[in-house]
Amino acid sequence: MTDLEFIDALESGELLPEQFNHAAHIRAACIYLRHQPFLDAAVSMRNALQAFTARIGKDGLYHETLTLALMSIVADRLERFEGNDWQAFLMANPDLSERTLLNSYYRPETLGSDLARQRLVLERRGE
Repeated sequence: MTDLEFIDALESGELLPEQFNHAAHIRAACIYLRHQPFLDAAVSMRNALQAFTARIGKDGLYHETLTLALMSIVADRLERFEGNDWQAFLMANPDLSERTLLNSYYRPETLGSDLARQRLVLERRGE
């Protein structure tokens, strides 16, 4: 499936839950960020994720802080990456596959909070 077919499937509801794992999240982020300015890409990602979680009956699964933090990290890394292959990008940035990536930016209790799910929360580690 091409990148645009993948995004169409995500946005139209044709993508199955088992097809949307963590690597697929990174793929979607890469696609949106390559085709839109950062803020537009972040809104597109939020809209796609919220619609996806609603479709699968898990409205409360969407997490604003995780989404925006991950989009920021991916955008930063894409700036320095040569090429358009999201799989090569992921291989060049293996820490993006680690679910603990944001632990160096946030305390677990902050990420687990309802506030962080609803809006972007910034946190300085060590405080």
